[in-house]
Amino acid sequence: MSDPFSSGEPHRLAFRHRPGRGPTLIFLPGYMSDMEGSKATALDAWAAEQQRAMLRFDYAGCGASEGDFEAQTLHGWRADVLSMIDEVVEGPVVLVGSSMGGWLMLLAAIAMPQRVAGLVGIAAAPDFTSWGFTEEEKLTILREGRLLQPSPYGEAPSVTTRAFWESGESLRVLHGPLGIDCPVRLLHGQKDEDVPWTWSLEIMNRVRSADVQTLLVKDGDHRLSRPADIALLIATVGTLLESL
Repeated sequence: MSDPFSSGEPHRLAFRHRPGRGPTLIFLPGYMSDMEGSKATALDAWAAEQQRAMLRFDYAGCGASEGDFEAQTLHGWRADVLSMIDEVVEGPVVLVGSSMGGWLMLLAAIAMPQRVAGLVGIAAAPDFTSWGFTEEEKLTILREGRLLQPSPYGEAPSVTTRAFWESGESLRVLHGPLGIDCPVRLLHGQKDEDVPWTWSLEIMNRVRSADVQTLLVKDGDHRLSRPADIALLIATVGTLLESL
């Protein structure tokens, strides 16, 4: 059966893979982001110092990867994550997901429990197609096929297509228990204006694993990319890796 959310076109994905001590860290960027973001590169530099295996990559249509951004869906990006785990790295992995990447890390952990040894979410935003838009904005997406919004992170506007929105709605995960048994760490700023920090508590409550911790940063924003925030991320990842 064909996937209604797939463009049907394979794309070559840009990635940077460094072998080293496992489990392999895999960074999953947020929406309209890529592997050259400050958190991804800082974590990669730390992994290099620690001789830890790490993989960074760009989803199809993002960064240096092939593809038209507006033709992509959450289904397609989930497939990109699973193919990276399956084809590029060996052995267990720890997924570090930022914003939308936190949604993808949950989907990957559900799909490949035998490979995913741990999760670290940074302002994880599962199901944001449901709660991240007003009813008027959803109607615009459905009627016009796309929604353009100003982005606080760059000059280019944020675009959401009907194909992406419908794909996201079909992959919602917070409607029931999350069958994830690995350790989970969730970092979230309480001044996050894009993803309310209460969503990290919702993930914590729904994940089946008993080893789940949520770390709230009182003055932290959505990006959590200040030096202190990145230090917290690295410390969290390092402690988790040592426990596995």
